Amino acid sequence: MKPPPHPHGGASTLFALLSLSLLLLRLLLRLRLAAFRDAALSLNLLARLRLRPVLLRLPPPGTGAAAATTTLRVWCPSTPSTKPPLLLLHGFGGDAKWTWARNLPRLCRHFHVYAPDLVFFGAHSRSSSPLRSVPFQARCAADAMRLLGVRRYDVAGISYGGFVAYRMAAAEARDAVGRVVVMTSGVAAAPGEMREMAAREDRTVEEALLPKTAEGLRFLVRRSMHRPPPWMPDFVLDDFIQLMCVDQRKERAELLQELLKNGAGFDPLPVLTQETLIIWGDKDQVFPVDLGHRLHRHLGEKSRLEIVKDAGHALQLEGADHVNKFIKSFLLDERPIGPGVTVAQKKGLFSF
Repeated sequence: MKPPPHPHGGASTLFALLSLSLLLLRLLLRLRLAAFRDAALSLNLLARLRLRPVLLRLPPPGTGAAAATTTLRVWCPSTPSTKPPLLLLHGFGGDAKWTWARNLPRLCRHFHVYAPDLVFFGAHSRSSSPLRSVPFQARCAADAMRLLGVRRYDVAGISYGGFVAYRMAAAEARDAVGRVVVMTSGVAAAPGEMREMAAREDRTVEEALLPKTAEGLRFLVRRSMHRPPPWMPDFVLDDFIQLMCVDQRKERAELLQELLKNGAGFDPLPVLTQETLIIWGDKDQVFPVDLGHRLHRHLGEKSRLEIVKDAGHALQLEGADHVNKFIKSFLLDERPIGPGVTVAQKKGLFSF
């Protein structure tokens, strides 16, 4: 699948590489470790994985002079290939770079990867629209793929991105989506059930997912990971908050409230026509693994559930090797999918 034409692509990529290299040096000297990591991730995508950021202006949801302006940044392949297209949708924990840092190197070997920063995430994906719903996010992602000239693709989403992926497959991009991967996403929970889960916490959902303090971010990391990093100094966490949790905070808080109110925007939840892979961590403290089993039962024989042992909600990080293998096998291997559960452990895979 060919990406859209990009005049002077080589010169602009070289300039971006040089600029990022200088930025990395400056950030390292100032010990801004989160910002340094962010620039290093961009440099890795550009130089090693040959992905380039494309800023798209999307068609407005309405017409007329008052129609909203929406822009979406998508990391796209720099050169054409015969690899199958794969759309990756991140969750609330960060933008595309941070979410898929341990997955993109492996997945880019086998797929023509497109990784957008969803609307109101990152520095460039913005909208003047008042819409905050999952259907709005799904329409934006579907419009972006159409603008990029990708007519048919598979989609994988984690957590909030799983809601968007499910919605795309069921409605906004039903004819374009081939297969679906949903990871640790509470799609099968009714909105009222999600509100009850949120009410049982000792802090609001905005405080939990959009922390303002180092203590709040430390709580989120420990809640999201079964094996959190042992070293999380305040100055590093504060730097990350300034980088990821300040800009467009109000809009993301509104996204959360809309998600709790209406979920994926379906009542009842439809059964997807696409074959679907569900991946879950058995130690998920955000969306319990029971929701994975429920979604598997709801989708029936065209779905499969893979459970990764000793992994939490940040499954794509803690269980990266298993996740990468599962996605590759599911999307590329010619095998019929059927009912069943596979449990991935450190010493191998055991099906039952």
